[in-house]
Amino acid sequence: MSSQPINVVIAGLGGQGVIKASDILADVAFSSGLDVKKSELHGMSQRGGSVSSDVRFGERVFSPMVPEGEADFLLVIAPDQVEVNAAALGQGGILIDPSQIDESSLTNKKSMNVALLGVLSLHLPFPVEAWTAALERNLPEKLREANLLSFSIGRAVAQTTGQPQ
Repeated sequence: MSSQPINVVIAGLGGQGVIKASDILADVAFSSGLDVKKSELHGMSQRGGSVSSDVRFGERVFSPMVPEGEADFLLVIAPDQVEVNAAALGQGGILIDPSQIDESSLTNKKSMNVALLGVLSLHLPFPVEAWTAALERNLPEKLREANLLSFSIGRAVAQTTGQPQ
């Protein structure tokens, strides 16, 4: 892994699982032995307003905030939040958005956040087992099966569209 931290911004609307997705990503990186910093901006999240969470990880991370224009990955759960958060993405950064997932393929529509983590997972140096373990640690048992399936769907979509493995 590079000496520069990996910067990920996860954005969406209140109730879409932005914070949960960032918790899972931070868990994967931390359990893989990396320094991890995370911050959240809730806005009007109780009313479906914008929510974003920055996750930075690497050998050494000093700040939890991703500087504007320096996100390596922008994962957006709500389509209308792509433009709102586009300035976060750095040159050469990768946008991951819900248009990449056929929502009808998900057994639970609320697991779009985890399906998009499946897409993101192919871009990061963590084994699928680390992701599965983090999902199991961060989700209640009654939600695990649907979310593990959604994660697999996201990975499969990324693999078939030529995303890195």
